[in-house]
Amino acid sequence: MEYTKGVPFETLSLSAPMLDVLRASGLRVSTPVQAGCIPPMLEWRDVIAKAPTGTGKTLAYGIPIVEHTDPADPCVQAVVLAPTRELALQIQGEFETLAASRPGVRSVCLYGGAPIGKQLESLRKKPQIVVATPGRLSDHIKRHSVRIETARTVILDEADRMLDMGFVHDVTRILDRMKQRKNLGLFSATISREVLDIAWVYQRDAEEVTVREDEENKPDIRQFRMDTDDKASAIADILRETGFDRCMVFCNTKSSAERVAYFLRMRGVDAECIHGDIPQKRREQILTRFRRGELPVFVSTDVAARGIDVDDVDIVFNADIPDEAHDYIHRIGRTGRAKRQGVAVSLVGDYPSRIRMDDIARRTGNQVVPVRFGPDGKLTADAP
Repeated sequence: MEYTKGVPFETLSLSAPMLDVLRASGLRVSTPVQAGCIPPMLEWRDVIAKAPTGTGKTLAYGIPIVEHTDPADPCVQAVVLAPTRELALQIQGEFETLAASRPGVRSVCLYGGAPIGKQLESLRKKPQIVVATPGRLSDHIKRHSVRIETARTVILDEADRMLDMGFVHDVTRILDRMKQRKNLGLFSATISREVLDIAWVYQRDAEEVTVREDEENKPDIRQFRMDTDDKASAIADILRETGFDRCMVFCNTKSSAERVAYFLRMRGVDAECIHGDIPQKRREQILTRFRRGELPVFVSTDVAARGIDVDDVDIVFNADIPDEAHDYIHRIGRTGRAKRQGVAVSLVGDYPSRIRMDDIARRTGNQVVPVRFGPDGKLTADAP
């Protein structure tokens, strides 16, 4: 079923303590995906939800999980799998907030690239909710440091990305261990063939929830393109001209991300980059600075940026044009959230990039306006 509007949380049969927590967070009306998913999940039904990024999928499954969790039972009662450590940490943060409605409910976040000792210590506190990346959860299962067989609810968040990243075998092995599972939720921005395969094998009579990018929830993003060979200078000049100080820059490769961040710093712009080769501790330090507003420019590859959810990004740059239209949509979707207008600028440096950009504009149906610096040094948008 397609959902276009949210409903008051008071109409969703939630407990009084949960409603209090939501009100304290300023939440009184659900998003469409929450309106579609919370009722069937409270009834222990399987759900497959397709919704755009930034529409509130975490609370759509997080609220039912916490409502179902028995604080007196020390066994694992829910498992949430996420493709990246960044997304897993954000999900864990949401559970910590929601758990205030039910004293005694504990959650843990398990992800690679971090000391396992700290995670073992957290597991000894008997958390009922486990949020994890598939690889690190598999490691803990092999070590016998966590038992997930008792889980009743299982969630695959960003299921399409997780399966695209090659976690399908880890995911299926983990699902096969949870024989007491009552419901499985698949949450995804796109429903790929791999997601449908998981649904066919592991779900029964799933409630299908679809939220389209209509005028109610589609981000308001002004999209531009600039032809330039000097991308770092273009970014620095645009930031100075516009006054934007909350910026994400996307690159196709690790070396490109390093290069762009380096040349931005040479031009006096405070910029840092993350990619797969950056140590986890350093990545978390950079992410913390960016989330706190202490780092104005954050440069990243697509894989490293997955799961990073920041609501107030002013502008997104494509320093490299992505190969696929869905990657373009995912990148620019980092701006224009929370009903704010966003800006996306794609920097085109060669003929192949120009062809890809034209193809992306055609496939997405978006108006991408050419922009340039005029003789007076001011930004000028060409007529569409």
